Amino acid sequence: MNDLLRNKKHIHMIGIGGSGMYPLAQVLHTKGYYLTGSDNNETDTLAAVRAMGIPVMLGQRAENIEGADLVVYSAAIAKTNPERAAAEAAGIAMIERSVLLGLVSTWYHDAVCIAGTHGKTTTSSMLAQILITVGIDLSAVIGGKLPALGGSGRAGQSEVFVCEACEYVDTFLQLSPDIAVILNIDEDHMEYFHTLDNLKESFRKFAQSTSRIVLYNGDDANTCDAVKTVTGKTMIRFGMGADCEWRADDIVHTAEGQTQFSVYHENQLLGTATLQVPGSHNVLNALCAIAAAHLIGLTFAQCADGLFAFHGAKRRFDIQGIVNGITIADDYAHHPAEIRATLQAAKEMPYKRVLAVHQPFTFTRTQRLLDDFAEVLQIADIVALTDIMGGREENTIGIYTRHLAEKIPGCIWFPQDETVPQTDARKYANFDVICQAVCDRAQPGDLIITLGCGDVNKLAHQIADSLNTRYPSKPPST
Repeated sequence: MNDLLRNKKHIHMIGIGGSGMYPLAQVLHTKGYYLTGSDNNETDTLAAVRAMGIPVMLGQRAENIEGADLVVYSAAIAKTNPERAAAEAAGIAMIERSVLLGLVSTWYHDAVCIAGTHGKTTTSSMLAQILITVGIDLSAVIGGKLPALGGSGRAGQSEVFVCEACEYVDTFLQLSPDIAVILNIDEDHMEYFHTLDNLKESFRKFAQSTSRIVLYNGDDANTCDAVKTVTGKTMIRFGMGADCEWRADDIVHTAEGQTQFSVYHENQLLGTATLQVPGSHNVLNALCAIAAAHLIGLTFAQCADGLFAFHGAKRRFDIQGIVNGITIADDYAHHPAEIRATLQAAKEMPYKRVLAVHQPFTFTRTQRLLDDFAEVLQIADIVALTDIMGGREENTIGIYTRHLAEKIPGCIWFPQDETVPQTDARKYANFDVICQAVCDRAQPGDLIITLGCGDVNKLAHQIADSLNTRYPSKPPST
């Protein structure tokens, strides 16, 4: 497998604008490979790819792969995709994205691979920020855009590699971690894993695959159960519990939106860390980043400086604007546990009310966790729901937004004709009416936060634009 990239000069990436492809494109481009790519929709990410000098074709056609001697595709790209099929017919070498990422992870002595159902992007971004702040020329592949990285990927000259390790279809088992991190384990992607035991077994295999260290959440029962049979590795716990080697305590949420907490290592107080991002869940993410950075050789003071410089990753409590005293934010939360953490963080902040706008993602997840979604969304004062975004799925099980809306008192939603297939035209019409309804209800002092891993962030922009039209800012007096 290490020979796969040898003598490869032209690499073509199908779906180059995807969250998994884009950071790999940044790494390979920096390493000197000639890249081309294709995607189906124009996005800000594609604009960033083109700005790197990488040719990108809109639409996927067989002729796009001409001249390539390696084609990269993601698990979402079917064998019938015109470019993948053309590469197969032409005998061009092909590699799935997660396999390529696994190959890249072997290039480094300190590969920190961060797994978990929730918090991977934030924790990876925190660790990357710490390392960049102290001057380490790291490499990184993370799932969100971090200003300090200039995107979501980076190829540096040091032996340090920070990588987000996704469990979906066991892709993280392709990696070669030196420090394997497990943040938490909750039921997700159950259309693949089917049972919680299967999910935990995959995380056990991931932990066992590390060359040296497993850093894991000592407060999370599923994680502790998953790693209890791991052998031959250094096992280190982080959490709030008294028996954790790395422990956070004395958490304080300030009126300015900061979070402060004390950090203990082996029951020795190291000092206080201050975060510019809200929420108790981010304390655990930050504590994990501190522990990982310490394993690489950094001091607590260096870690604290780096965390203070961290202002969040893209689409993680990402403030879009403040209009007429109304704050608009966007967050990637798409699982009940993530939504709970995000909304609880919002409620800890000095907003009068929290208006949550959620885009359910995938039909199977929505159906399986319907009651959990209904429960956590009610943490908000007002809830609005868009149509379900199917993603990689077809709605063969007859689940619709109304099934969730009926479980949430006062929920804002708009009935759809369930006999008509969902289309982009339908979706964006739905965004229009949701935008209108939310803006009608918003008052100064409120927070409007969009939640979901689909394209609900576009609705956040739409809400901000609509509010700006309603409440145009007054020019400064002269």
